[in-house]
Amino acid sequence: MAEVTDRQSPALLAIIRIIDGFTDRTGTVISWLAVPLVLAVAYEVTARYLFNAPTIWAYDATYMLYGSLFMLGAAYALHKGAHIRTDFFWDKFSIRRKGLIDTISYIVFFFPSLIMLLLISWNEFHYSWQINEMSDQTPWRPVLWPFKFVVPLACLLLLIQGVSELIKSIYMVRTGVELEHKEKVEI
Repeated sequence: MAEVTDRQSPALLAIIRIIDGFTDRTGTVISWLAVPLVLAVAYEVTARYLFNAPTIWAYDATYMLYGSLFMLGAAYALHKGAHIRTDFFWDKFSIRRKGLIDTISYIVFFFPSLIMLLLISWNEFHYSWQINEMSDQTPWRPVLWPFKFVVPLACLLLLIQGVSELIKSIYMVRTGVELEHKEKVEI
């Protein structure tokens, strides 16, 4: 974050610090999903190609773990600036213009879309939980409601981080100062 000046509200800085800290901690915890994902894939490859004994659970485990890692990591990616942006124009904009574009985008697109997705995905999860839905993709037939819970949880995490990002963008519009510079993430 930038140096604290007279114009910065200590309460807003505290909110940003709390939310960003929460996102950093949850991002770290969520990143550990990569360990069972790698172990499941390694086990399946070993069982399949060395012992000619493929598992019935590996496909379900890997898509559920990878999907969870991807979805739940979205808030951390938002915090770190890892989402796609059109840098061709963006780099030429002033800090105030960047803040204005981000503020409008969060209010008009981000929050309404995520709230709708949260409501719809919550209903999907709740129904799946009520009927104890099971996958019919493989003979293992795992229960699906924990996996379906990932989507509303990811929406909630994104909404929380979105509040921090909105405050930062409003601050950019008001002051012309960037509280947190997002580095370009190359993939």
